[in-house]
Amino acid sequence: MIENIVNANGLIFAFFIVGVIMYLSYLFSKKILNNMIPGAAIAIIIALILAFMGEDKGVSNLPYMGGMAILGGSMLRDFSVVATAMGVDISKIKQAGFSGILSLFIGVSFSFSLGVIVALLMGYSDPISLTTIGAGACTYIVGPVTGSALGASSEIIALSVATGVVKVIVTSICTPLVATKIGLNNPNSAMIFGGLIGTTSGVAAGLAATDEKLVPYGALTATFFTGLGCLMCPSIFYFIINALVS
Repeated sequence: MIENIVNANGLIFAFFIVGVIMYLSYLFSKKILNNMIPGAAIAIIIALILAFMGEDKGVSNLPYMGGMAILGGSMLRDFSVVATAMGVDISKIKQAGFSGILSLFIGVSFSFSLGVIVALLMGYSDPISLTTIGAGACTYIVGPVTGSALGASSEIIALSVATGVVKVIVTSICTPLVATKIGLNNPNSAMIFGGLIGTTSGVAAGLAATDEKLVPYGALTATFFTGLGCLMCPSIFYFIINALVS
C-alpha cells in the first residue's frame, strides 16, 4: 500500500523528504552547533552525500525517489529563482544603482580568475580546461554551460561543477560569520554581496542564516551573475585565456 502511494505521488514524497532533511538540518544546527553552521549548509552537504548514492540521475535512481528528478529539474529551479526575485522592492534596486552593476562584473572577473589560478595549480594548461574550471568558480551552472560550449571533456566539466559546489558550501557557512564585519545588514549591501559572490544557492542560504529579509536582494543580483557568467566565460574570457596561453 505504501509503495503504491509513493509511486503515485512521487513529487509530493520528494517535497516531504526535502522537508525532513531541512528540518533535521536546522534542528542539528540550532541544538548541537549553536547556529555556528547554517542549517541550509548542512542540508546541502546531506544532499551531496545522497547524490553519490545514485547513478547517472543521482538520488532519483533510488527506490521511491523518482520524484526527485522533477523536484531537482530545471523547471522548478527556474521557478524558485523567479519566485525569490518577486520579493524584491524595486526602489531598493534603484538605490543600488551603478555599484550593483559594477559588483557583477568585478565578481565574475574575480571568481573566474581565481578558478583559472586553481586550474593552473592542478596542472591544467590548455585554454578550454582553464576556461571551464574558471567558469565553475563563478557558479556550478556557468561551469558546465561553458564546458559544453567549448567542447570540454566530461572530466573537466565535472571538476567545474565540483568547484562551484565547494563555493556554495563555503558561502553558506561563512556568510553569517562575517556579515556583521562587512556591514551585510541592508538591501543595498545584500545586492552588492550577491553580485560579488554570485552563487545563488550559497548567497540565499547564507543570507537566510543572517537575515531572511535580505535573501531576495542578494538572490536577485546573484541570478544576474549567473547569466553574465554564461555570456562572458565561453566568449570574452575564453579568447583572453587562449591568447595568454598561446
